[in-house]
Amino acid sequence: MYKSATQQKHHCNTAVGYIKIKMMKRLLSVIVFVLLVVQSMRAQQYDLLLKGGHVIDPKNKIDAEMDVAVSAGKIAQVAKNINAKNAKQVIDVTGKYVTPGIIDMHVHAFNGADVDSYIANGLTSLPPDGFTFRAGVTTVVDAGSSGWRNFRQFKKQTIDKSQTRVLAFLNIVGTGMYGRFEEQDTSDMNPQQAAWMIKKLYPDIIVGIKSAHYWGDFTQVDKAVQAGNLANVPVIVDFGEHDPPNSIEALFMQHLRPGDIFTHTYSYGPKVRETVVDENQKVKPFIFKAQQRGIIFDVGHGGGAFSWRQAVPAVQQGFLPNVISTDLHSQSMNGGMKDMSNVMSKFLALGLSLNDVILRSTWNPAQVIKRPELGNLDVGAEADIAVFSIRKGDFGFLDIRNTVLKGTQKLETELTLRAGKVMWDLNGLAAQPWENELKK
Repeated sequence: MYKSATQQKHHCNTAVGYIKIKMMKRLLSVIVFVLLVVQSMRAQQYDLLLKGGHVIDPKNKIDAEMDVAVSAGKIAQVAKNINAKNAKQVIDVTGKYVTPGIIDMHVHAFNGADVDSYIANGLTSLPPDGFTFRAGVTTVVDAGSSGWRNFRQFKKQTIDKSQTRVLAFLNIVGTGMYGRFEEQDTSDMNPQQAAWMIKKLYPDIIVGIKSAHYWGDFTQVDKAVQAGNLANVPVIVDFGEHDPPNSIEALFMQHLRPGDIFTHTYSYGPKVRETVVDENQKVKPFIFKAQQRGIIFDVGHGGGAFSWRQAVPAVQQGFLPNVISTDLHSQSMNGGMKDMSNVMSKFLALGLSLNDVILRSTWNPAQVIKRPELGNLDVGAEADIAVFSIRKGDFGFLDIRNTVLKGTQKLETELTLRAGKVMWDLNGLAAQPWENELKK
C-alpha cells in the first residue's frame, strides 16, 4: 500500500521524534550516572581512614577510641565513628593504639664513608630510613654529628635524601663529632658561626646546639650556651668524660638555662660522669630542683649510657625523664637499646603508663625543640602517625651493662604513616588480599 506524501512526512517526523526521545533518555542516563559518580567522589573526602583504634594524643588530651581521617597528607579529622563511606581507603586498626608519629630526639644520622671519622660522615652513624619507620618514628633529631663546617654536607647527603624528617642539633665544634681529639679544640668552637648558620641559613632544620665529650672544664658548655643565646635555641649537653667528674649541680644551676637539655640521664660511669642517683640508690635532691627550674632530662639510651641501677630507683622515687630517646647509632642498635619502640617499652616495664610514654616520645620533644607543629594529631597537621599493638608475655629488657629487667608488655609497631603515606606495614593492615589480583 502506498502512503501519501503527507503520511510519509508524518511517519518520518514520528521516527525522528522517537529517536530524539531515545537519545535524550540515554543522555539523561549518562548525566545521572556522572552525577552519581561525582557525588560518590565528593562523599569520599578522605584519602585514608584509620578505623576503630585507641587514639593517644597527649597534646590534645585524647585517650579514647577514635577514628583518624587523612586527606592530602594532612590530618583531616579525629572523631568517633567517622563514616567509612567517606574514605577511599579504610584501615581497620581495632584493638591497636594510634599515636602521633614518634619523635626520636637523639640519633646520629650523618652516615658516610670516612673511615677515619667516628660519627661525622662516618660508619657509626646510620641512614635514618632503615631504622625509623619500623619503630613508629617519623622525625629524628641528629644530636650534633655535624658542626658548622660540615653541616651542609650532612644536609646534602642525608637530610635531603631521607623520607624521615631529619632535624639537627649543630655541634659547637666546627668539625662536629669527627673524633675525641677534634672535640677538644676550643679554637674550633665558634658561637657566632654556629648561630649564623642557624638563624640565617637553616632555621627550619637546625633546632639547637650540642656540647659533648669535652675533657676540660665548662668552656665547651659555655660556648654552646653563648651560641644558643645568639640563635635563641636550646643546648643539649653530653657531660661525660671528665676525670674527675665535673659537678652536674653546677651545670644545671649555673651554666645551663631553663629549656636546655641534659642527655644520657640514666648513665652510670661514676669515674667520668656524675650520676643522678647516688651510691645509696637515692636521687640527689638538686636533680628535682633542676627539673623544676626547667632543665630537660633526655634518656639518650645509646650503647653505653643507660643503666637499670640508675633508672629503676630514679623512676621509683618519682624522677622521670622529660624525653625518651635512643641515641641511635651502629654501636647501640644491636645491644640493649635496639630501637625506639624497645626503649619506650622499657619505660612501660618501669611502671609508666602508655600515655606517659607517648607524651615523652611525641609532644614533649616537639616542645623542647620548639616545633609545636609536630608530635600531635591536630587537624591540619602533617599526617605523621604511628600504630602500635601491645604484646603481652614474658619479656626481658637489657641495659648497657647486660643486666635485665623483666616486663609483661612490649610495644610493636604495626603501621607508620609519614605525611599520610604508609611507610611501614608489619602485617599488611593497609594491603589488599592477594586474591584480589586475580579479579583484575
